[in-house]
Amino acid sequence: MSGKWPGGFIKKTAPTVVGPVDGEGGSASGIWTLDQVADYESQGLWPMPILDKELYAWGNNSAGQLGDGTTTTRNSPVQVGALTTWLNISSGYNSTIAIKTDGTLWTWGNNAQGQLGDGTTVNKSSPIQVGALTTWSQSAAGHSHSLVTTTDGKLYSFGQNNYGQLGTNNTTLYSSPVQVGALTTWLNLAAGYSHSIAVKTDGTLWAWGRGGTPFGGGGQLGQGNTTNYSSPVQVGALTTWSKPACGNYFSLAITTDGKLYAWGYGTQGQMGQGNTTSYSSPVQVGALTTWADVAAGNLHILATKTDGTLWTFGYNAQGQLGQGNTTNYSSPVQVGALTTWSKITGGRTFSAALKTDGTLWGWGDNGSGQLGQGNTTNYSSPVQVGALTTWTAISKGVTGYQTLAITKS
Repeated sequence: MSGKWPGGFIKKTAPTVVGPVDGEGGSASGIWTLDQVADYESQGLWPMPILDKELYAWGNNSAGQLGDGTTTTRNSPVQVGALTTWLNISSGYNSTIAIKTDGTLWTWGNNAQGQLGDGTTVNKSSPIQVGALTTWSQSAAGHSHSLVTTTDGKLYSFGQNNYGQLGTNNTTLYSSPVQVGALTTWLNLAAGYSHSIAVKTDGTLWAWGRGGTPFGGGGQLGQGNTTNYSSPVQVGALTTWSKPACGNYFSLAITTDGKLYAWGYGTQGQMGQGNTTSYSSPVQVGALTTWADVAAGNLHILATKTDGTLWTFGYNAQGQLGQGNTTNYSSPVQVGALTTWSKITGGRTFSAALKTDGTLWGWGDNGSGQLGQGNTTNYSSPVQVGALTTWTAISKGVTGYQTLAITKS
């Protein structure tokens, strides 16, 4: 598009924006109107300043998954190096994946199945960069496999693949990232013990990997069966999926209209149906349309609503539901009465969450110090980790006994 000016023509550059990732970074070019900028800001799509981000870790460190250069277990937070450029993190069983603000990918910890993506199966106790790309966007860590997307919507995987959980149409282990198909429409990821699920930009949901359990039943791929699939298969026909989560042989996802669904292994009440039945196709958890986020541990679930309340259900032998007891619940129960919960995560048998005031809280199993209390005492109700009010992100994990979190400065 051009306009006539004295002495010649001036070209109008079309407005474009790249990023941001997790609400920070990104860039914009072209000529924007104030209304366009306001619209992008309201959707969280406008580039934002990148703040200094320090990374801390605590809990089990048997394979170096805390990234502090040792294999010493920590029961209080320790900083991972001196860098202040960490953006998001995911935890596997004994491994960690992280993305920096410059779009680079870093891993550390257990690497027996190539889940660190560095082309080896050697453990690393300090962060190592995976390849040279600077366009990594999101990550998800399963028990021994990893998933990562790029800013242009490509999906890569690496690590254990005995059930096809890498989505590469085979069961071959890969110790370096391999692209899953040729699509550039992958958006949100989740990884379980040996299966994976992901949402595309068109709102469809896809799953692959192990479809059953060693105990019988399951159905965590949502296909109405317990068959393994080594390539992504669509879950139903809905185009409104938004936020996925994986537990140990079960899956959950929230739709854009605020509904929560669960499917897979349900013997501990983790389907939220008021029973202990397994379902091989998605079933809605209640009738509410106010669910905002969901996270899963080994056999338990955490979910927040749009009003800031926190709810849990499933297995509770170590107090991981935060109810002040060790009773299992097969339907969602509220954790206290607060309306200030923001980000959530589930470990193997413990839970952690951030509040809107920037404080970090944990509860459940603390045998490896993963609650950050300076001890190994279990807590069946939320306890604050230190006194900081600047926590911005916590690791997403299913099968580990460690916690990692990012602070801003």
